[in-house]
Amino acid sequence: MSDSDRQYFGTDGVRAVAGEFPLTAAWVMALGAAAGEVLTRRSESGKVSVVIGKDTRQSGDMLEAALAAGLTARGVNVIHVGVLPTPGVSYLTRYLGADAGVVISASHNPYEDNGIKFFGADGQKLSDATEHEIEAATLDVAELAPVTGVDLGGVTNSTDAERLYVQYLTSHAPDLTGLKIVLDCANGAAYRVAPKVFQAAGADVFAVYTTPDGRNINRSCGSTHMDHLQAIVRNGDYDLGVAFDGDADRALFVDSRGNTVHGDHMLLLNARARQEASVVATIMTNMALEVKLEEAGIPLERTAVGDRYVHERLHSKGLQLGGEQSGHVLFLDVSPTGDGVLTALLTLASMQKLDTTLDMLFDELTMYPQTLVNVRVADKKAIARDAEVQLAVSRAEAQLAGKGRVNLRPSGTENLIRVMVEGQDAAEIHEVARVLAAVVEERGLSGAVPVRP
Repeated sequence: MSDSDRQYFGTDGVRAVAGEFPLTAAWVMALGAAAGEVLTRRSESGKVSVVIGKDTRQSGDMLEAALAAGLTARGVNVIHVGVLPTPGVSYLTRYLGADAGVVISASHNPYEDNGIKFFGADGQKLSDATEHEIEAATLDVAELAPVTGVDLGGVTNSTDAERLYVQYLTSHAPDLTGLKIVLDCANGAAYRVAPKVFQAAGADVFAVYTTPDGRNINRSCGSTHMDHLQAIVRNGDYDLGVAFDGDADRALFVDSRGNTVHGDHMLLLNARARQEASVVATIMTNMALEVKLEEAGIPLERTAVGDRYVHERLHSKGLQLGGEQSGHVLFLDVSPTGDGVLTALLTLASMQKLDTTLDMLFDELTMYPQTLVNVRVADKKAIARDAEVQLAVSRAEAQLAGKGRVNLRPSGTENLIRVMVEGQDAAEIHEVARVLAAVVEERGLSGAVPVRP
């Protein structure tokens, strides 16, 4: 199956409205059977075990049952770990020696959505090739010879999963005695885990959004809705706040004044404390971080938007620290996947090591103004390679040399060219963006001429 034939797996597994195709009980059961068949074929022993965890969405039970039915029908043993953050499933897959792990979650999306994401035995996301193979196998499930009798898989409900994961996180926690911390658990997967970990580390914890009902995950709370957390910290006697998203693979901070401390701030703090050789971030990472890292002698490498691409660059270069503004930060020497609670703990440890505060960090890293203009075009690929557009980009880069940057990229889902300009002077970057967008629009109307390869 080629990339163009791949229909259901995106960069973060399968995601859709629960109950609508493909996230119907029937298709998910076929997906489970396909995954079971592929994993069994690859197993030397022929006997496979898979860990399944989920967030707090109402649809999680239905999808979990369908997936387990498909897996056990192919002889796979399933270990249910219940409601647990995505990185918790990654950890338990490794800890229990399972062949794979599956998370049922749609991360920061509204409750109507859900998703299915696979991990390998090493706790990392499955490779594209394996996902392709599983997706292709869903078409042939009905033709597989049945597995019967004692060869069928079974289901075990783990009673220790949460304790084991909390124990793991606590082992990486600094001493937080004396800190008054507000936790926004997004009515999601971290609603029990996060308060337990921070309390075990000695913090005085006030946890909010810890009453999931299946339909309130991420609703006006969590890392995509920071207003309430900011108000609580700003108006109360608290040192800081931490917000997680629905599956708790990311975290954002609030300083004592209610300012949001995001991924760029965290990368700077941790890079300094850990004395990293280099840091990996995305094309959307603010240039202010790049400048501050250069002052510390730490180069910044950029990738396309998405934690998958950050992970790939870190792995290929043998680096440890990378992430995005969203608070999805990777510490590959500690965990193979993003972990919001772990990110918060390690960041607080770095804060203590450097004897600083989040307030001081926020004040030091003043973000450069940034503007984004979306230009609708008929052929986004041709425009991105157009000679006149590339010349206009070169002129803009020359104008901003040393004090700003330009990024032109096609939208992944629409016929749009996204013109992003960033720099020290807000008026200048708006004018540069306006001129560049006008060139893109004109070339889109007149017919773009691609550069010769």
